[in-house]
Amino acid sequence: MKTIPSLNVDRNALKKGVYISRIDEDITTYDIRMREPNREPVMTNAAMHTIEHIFKAYIEKTEFAENIIYFGPMASRTGFYFLTRSLTDNYSINLIREAFQHIAEFWGMIPGANMRDCGNCNDHNLAQAKEEAKAFLEIIKDWSKEDLKYPEGNN
Repeated sequence: MKTIPSLNVDRNALKKGVYISRIDEDITTYDIRMREPNREPVMTNAAMHTIEHIFKAYIEKTEFAENIIYFGPMASRTGFYFLTRSLTDNYSINLIREAFQHIAEFWGMIPGANMRDCGNCNDHNLAQAKEEAKAFLEIIKDWSKEDLKYPEGNN
């Protein structure tokens, strides 16, 4: 069986950023790495949960919302996976940057954080989510298509 690039990455050397984890025909999976694995404390569940809600609400209103397949947390709590269909890498990077900017500036009720729409509506933290987004924006502010490959020596 052919392994996907992200399975060959040395987590002990992986840096924060956005990487292409895999490409399956017209579907691209992006690795949104917000923490350096095994070297930094992981994000809190509450911060990740809030980022997930606000990010999803933001991308649902974008021009190519129907091309977004999934956005969700990594079990390691070091980042998120973002799956798109038939979108360019440049568009996807800009969308990620815009969504994190939106999170950093967000005020108000967290979208979908209620008993009807969320399975754990009490586990949110907007202040932490905003701080995580601000810190990650510094990492990806100049990120480009050329930066999407996992760092050399990681494969």
